[in-house]
Amino acid sequence: MGIGYALRGILDSPVLRIRLTDGGMMGASPADMSLYMDMFNRHTEITRAVEEIPGGVRTTTQSNAPDLAAQLRAHVSSMYSHLDQGSEVMCMSQSLPTLFRNAGGYRRQLTLTPTGVIIEETSDDPALTDAIRTHAREVTGFVRDGMPAMMQGMMGGSGGMMGGSGGMMGPGKRP
Repeated sequence: MGIGYALRGILDSPVLRIRLTDGGMMGASPADMSLYMDMFNRHTEITRAVEEIPGGVRTTTQSNAPDLAAQLRAHVSSMYSHLDQGSEVMCMSQSLPTLFRNAGGYRRQLTLTPTGVIIEETSDDPALTDAIRTHAREVTGFVRDGMPAMMQGMMGGSGGMMGGSGGMMGPGKRP
């Protein structure tokens, strides 16, 4: 109930109203936002393994629920499309703005599986390797903790929407 109250206060904030009328919250479509919220709400049905490999990570994210596995595949495919088009999506991630700004500087390999996705992301640039690994840890936190991890990112923990670098509004995106 407390999270619901906090979310209502955040979603009613002038900052988000501005973003919602400016091409969608976080640059995501309403369908993407619905997908994100469903994945957060069902995070206990998702498993994730992260392996550090030279220059980056290999992640396996999956679910035994066929509809949720389809959502994972759709989400990652959508994010990679945004990266390839240079269409930045702002979110509760400190590392994602760096990855968007440097999308051409790292390699991405997406394998769709019946239960989800396997991703390899690597770079020869140590700073990008750090950002790739940081993002993998952030996503693992979202999978492990669900909504509380998202709320921490939105409220300023680790550079969330309300302050710090990166985060939901992203650098230079403050209203």
